[in-house]
Amino acid sequence: MILRLHLHHEGRDLHPRRAPRGDRAVSASAVFWQLAAELQAENPEVTEGTIMKGRCLRAGGAFVALVDYKGAGIVEKLTRELVDALVAKGECVPFGPAGKVFREWVAVPEVDRERWLALLREGIALAIRGGN
Repeated sequence: MILRLHLHHEGRDLHPRRAPRGDRAVSASAVFWQLAAELQAENPEVTEGTIMKGRCLRAGGAFVALVDYKGAGIVEKLTRELVDALVAKGECVPFGPAGKVFREWVAVPEVDRERWLALLREGIALAIRGGN
């Protein structure tokens, strides 16, 4: 399944440009952790942590995202309103491990460096503001 993600939230473009097709050849985990390293270098509040017995990205101590949870691609915590809007547009899928949908979590299975970076930046901002 290929998902087209066009993200705009609070006047910000969360999808500045499409990533090159070459990213698809790289594993989701490799892309995610490359992005995580970049974001950690930019902001000391961005750290690696754990959730659901795996590695994750946190900001200000709050969960931001994880990657490849049972093939889900990137899984990120955003606001319920943003998740609802993205899912309604078909731009991502709800995240529901074991059949229980997490209302503030979304999955983006397609590896796309620029899309993921935009989502991670949004999630980090939310976590640091305490809205996550």
